[in-house]
Amino acid sequence: PTEKPSNALGQHPPPVATSKKEQDRLLQNQPDQPQNPKVLRIAIIGAPNAGKSTLSNQLLGRKVFPVSQKVHTTRCKARGVVTYEDTQLIILDTPGLTSPFKAKRHKLDEAMLTDPWDSMKHADLVLVLVDVSDHWTRNCLSKEVLKCLSHFPHIPSVLVLNKVDLLKKKFILLELVTQLTEGIVNGRKLEVRSEFKHTSSSSAKSPLQVTQACPPENRARESHCLQETDQAQEGCSLDNSSYMRASESSLVTEEAQAPKRYGSRDLKNMKGWPCFQEIFMLAALHGEEVDTLKRYLLMRAKPGPWEFHSGVLTSQSPQEICDNIIREKILEYLPREVPYGVIQVTEMWEEGPSGELVIVQNLLVPRKSHMMMLIGRGGKVISRIAQEASQDLMNVFLCDVRLKLKVDVKS
Repeated sequence: PTEKPSNALGQHPPPVATSKKEQDRLLQNQPDQPQNPKVLRIAIIGAPNAGKSTLSNQLLGRKVFPVSQKVHTTRCKARGVVTYEDTQLIILDTPGLTSPFKAKRHKLDEAMLTDPWDSMKHADLVLVLVDVSDHWTRNCLSKEVLKCLSHFPHIPSVLVLNKVDLLKKKFILLELVTQLTEGIVNGRKLEVRSEFKHTSSSSAKSPLQVTQACPPENRARESHCLQETDQAQEGCSLDNSSYMRASESSLVTEEAQAPKRYGSRDLKNMKGWPCFQEIFMLAALHGEEVDTLKRYLLMRAKPGPWEFHSGVLTSQSPQEICDNIIREKILEYLPREVPYGVIQVTEMWEEGPSGELVIVQNLLVPRKSHMMMLIGRGGKVISRIAQEASQDLMNVFLCDVRLKLKVDVKS
């Protein structure tokens, strides 16, 4: 395995320890506090499959959370830790907010319904992720997300539009921003101006402006915001490789009005959330503009003691990471509801003669037909799952990994 090149912040994230004992020791260690530590706890919420785990992995710089095109890949809350200079970001990756009916349909644990709410209780900031490529769900926040935000109106929230690279008609972003914010950001009404032609299906370079009506006395303090507006007027583009952050300077956050508490009757008539402080547009899968968001999060950190040692990347055990990554591959390669019934049993986890990590896992399925699907013709499916999972694990642990998967029908 080769170390990934450091990102734009010049950071090489630490690998995860291969033994549970070593990981527990790191987690129980007293954090190596810098002289003036700062910390920010971030909850990432959104509908299932919005890209929460993908964004978490990009912020961390190493893949420790499972990612799949199927819904409910993340089954429980887990923490990721970004340590940069004197600042620690604690990322609370949560399951997608879902209804009790859907939880029952996918045989999900009770934790799938409660974990996002628990994460919100500990958060200093919440990122609400919306998949703008999904034309069925992108025009409004789900009732579960709105309900969650309305229960915690005191926690600052940021809207993150994800998968922007998949949009051919970029002018749609302007409509989405207006709908998802109810036309208000940071307590002020949005002014949306664009040179997009609605009849055009081209994704050619066009200026985009999302600014806010600001009282004249506040203008001087908003040079950062105005600077971005000037760039937009000069032709700042929103094409497949460049996305503009539509936001106002966080310097004026405190000047916005206190958040209003919305009742269930209000939520019925709401499509968006009028209390967002910032808007970001990015493509988490390709890392586009993730560093812009990361810099913003580092800037928002407040003075306070670190929770974790700088050598910690995640609160998960090595075995949990392994289980999650293997399940991710099973979700990708098995059809419909079949993967949700697979039980994973680790039979071996030890260091090999050359220092490699040797893992043997048994996958128990409810029916013989499921077993045949998982193995595949000539063992191709199970071999591919083992190969891809072992590659991901090598990038997590930064050591060689020999992974063997067996399939049985559970008795």
